[in-house]
Amino acid sequence: MMISGEKLAQEYINVINNYYPIAGKLLRHCLVKILRLNTNRNRTKRNHKDHYYLGIYYTDRIGSRLLEQQDIFKDTAENMGLVEVVFLNANHLVKDPYSKIKQQDFRFWLELCWIANEEN
Repeated sequence: MMISGEKLAQEYINVINNYYPIAGKLLRHCLVKILRLNTNRNRTKRNHKDHYYLGIYYTDRIGSRLLEQQDIFKDTAENMGLVEVVFLNANHLVKDPYSKIKQQDFRFWLELCWIANEEN
Protein backbone atom coordinates (compact mmCIF):
# COMPACT_ATOMS: atom_id res chain seq x y z
CA MET A 1 0.00 0.00 0.00
CA MET A 2 1.52 3.29 -1.07
CA ILE A 3 -0.57 5.62 1.10
CA SER A 4 -0.73 5.16 4.88
CA GLY A 5 -3.86 3.75 6.44
CA GLU A 6 -4.46 6.94 8.40
CA LYS A 7 -4.24 9.11 5.29
CA LEU A 8 -6.52 6.79 3.34
CA ALA A 9 -9.08 6.84 6.16
CA GLN A 10 -8.91 10.65 6.25
CA GLU A 11 -9.34 10.85 2.47
CA TYR A 12 -12.37 8.57 2.76
CA ILE A 13 -13.86 10.87 5.41
CA ASN A 14 -13.18 13.90 3.18
CA VAL A 15 -14.98 12.29 0.22
CA ILE A 16 -17.99 11.42 2.38
CA ASN A 17 -18.09 14.95 3.86
CA ASN A 18 -17.87 16.60 0.43
CA TYR A 19 -20.42 14.47 -1.44
CA TYR A 20 -22.74 13.08 1.24
CA PRO A 21 -23.27 15.69 4.01
CA ILE A 22 -25.84 13.65 5.96
CA ALA A 23 -23.57 10.61 6.05
CA GLY A 24 -20.65 12.92 6.87
CA LYS A 25 -22.43 14.28 9.94
CA LEU A 26 -22.93 10.75 11.22
CA LEU A 27 -19.34 9.79 10.47
CA ARG A 28 -18.13 12.62 12.75
CA HIS A 29 -19.31 10.51 15.68
CA CYS A 30 -17.43 7.41 14.53
CA LEU A 31 -13.92 6.07 14.49
CA VAL A 32 -12.77 5.17 10.97
CA LYS A 33 -9.86 2.76 10.49
CA ILE A 34 -8.28 0.91 7.60
CA LEU A 35 -8.12 -2.81 8.38
CA ARG A 36 -5.64 -5.07 6.60
CA LEU A 37 -6.24 -8.75 5.92
CA ASN A 38 -3.39 -10.87 4.59
CA THR A 39 -4.82 -13.82 2.66
CA ASN A 40 -1.53 -15.65 2.25
CA ARG A 41 -1.14 -18.27 4.96
CA ASN A 42 2.56 -19.01 4.52
CA ARG A 43 3.43 -15.30 4.09
CA THR A 44 5.96 -15.71 1.29
CA LYS A 45 6.79 -12.45 -0.47
CA ARG A 46 6.09 -13.89 -3.91
CA ASN A 47 2.43 -14.66 -3.22
CA HIS A 48 1.85 -11.86 -0.73
CA LYS A 49 -1.68 -10.45 -1.08
CA ASP A 50 -3.24 -7.93 1.28
CA HIS A 51 -6.85 -6.82 1.23
CA TYR A 52 -7.88 -3.52 2.77
CA TYR A 53 -11.21 -3.02 4.49
CA LEU A 54 -12.71 0.01 6.12
CA GLY A 55 -13.80 -0.33 9.73
CA ILE A 56 -16.41 2.11 10.98
CA TYR A 57 -16.77 1.97 14.76
CA TYR A 58 -20.05 3.58 15.80
CA THR A 59 -22.11 4.17 18.96
CA ASP A 60 -25.50 2.81 19.93
CA ARG A 61 -26.86 6.34 19.68
CA ILE A 62 -26.34 6.66 15.92
CA GLY A 63 -26.25 3.00 14.89
CA SER A 64 -29.59 2.78 13.11
CA ARG A 65 -29.13 6.09 11.26
CA LEU A 66 -25.59 5.13 10.25
CA LEU A 67 -26.66 1.74 8.92
CA GLU A 68 -29.38 3.42 6.84
CA GLN A 69 -26.52 5.09 4.93
CA GLN A 70 -24.43 1.93 4.53
CA ASP A 71 -24.82 1.80 0.73
CA ILE A 72 -23.15 5.21 0.48
CA PHE A 73 -20.31 4.10 2.75
CA LYS A 74 -19.82 0.84 0.86
CA ASP A 75 -19.95 2.39 -2.63
CA THR A 76 -17.46 5.09 -1.68
CA ALA A 77 -15.07 2.53 -0.18
CA GLU A 78 -15.31 0.33 -3.27
CA ASN A 79 -14.57 3.32 -5.51
CA MET A 80 -11.45 3.95 -3.44
CA GLY A 81 -10.24 0.37 -3.92
CA LEU A 82 -11.22 -1.01 -0.54
CA VAL A 83 -12.68 -4.51 -0.42
CA GLU A 84 -15.52 -3.92 2.03
CA VAL A 85 -16.83 -1.79 4.87
CA VAL A 86 -17.26 -3.41 8.27
CA PHE A 87 -19.55 -1.73 10.80
CA LEU A 88 -18.66 -2.39 14.45
CA ASN A 89 -20.52 -1.22 17.52
CA ALA A 90 -18.01 0.49 19.84
CA ASN A 91 -20.33 0.15 22.85
CA HIS A 92 -20.41 -3.62 22.47
CA LEU A 93 -16.65 -3.88 21.91
CA VAL A 94 -15.66 -2.00 25.05
CA LYS A 95 -18.10 -4.02 27.18
CA ASP A 96 -17.20 -7.43 25.71
CA PRO A 97 -15.50 -9.45 28.47
CA TYR A 98 -13.78 -11.66 25.87
CA SER A 99 -12.31 -8.80 23.86
CA LYS A 100 -8.51 -8.61 23.83
CA ILE A 101 -8.40 -5.09 22.35
CA LYS A 102 -7.42 -3.49 25.67
CA GLN A 103 -4.38 -5.78 26.01
CA GLN A 104 -3.38 -5.72 22.33
CA ASP A 105 -3.78 -2.01 21.56
CA PHE A 106 -4.50 0.10 24.62
CA ARG A 107 -4.58 3.40 22.72
CA PHE A 108 -7.14 2.05 20.24
CA TRP A 109 -9.22 0.73 23.16
CA LEU A 110 -9.18 4.22 24.71
CA GLU A 111 -10.37 5.70 21.40
CA LEU A 112 -13.22 3.16 21.35
CA CYS A 113 -14.14 4.12 24.94
CA TRP A 114 -14.15 7.78 23.97
CA ILE A 115 -16.46 7.10 21.00
CA ALA A 116 -18.72 4.81 23.04
CA ASN A 117 -19.14 7.40 25.80
CA GLU A 118 -19.64 10.42 23.55
CA GLU A 119 -22.90 12.20 24.37
CA ASN A 120 -23.29 14.71 21.52
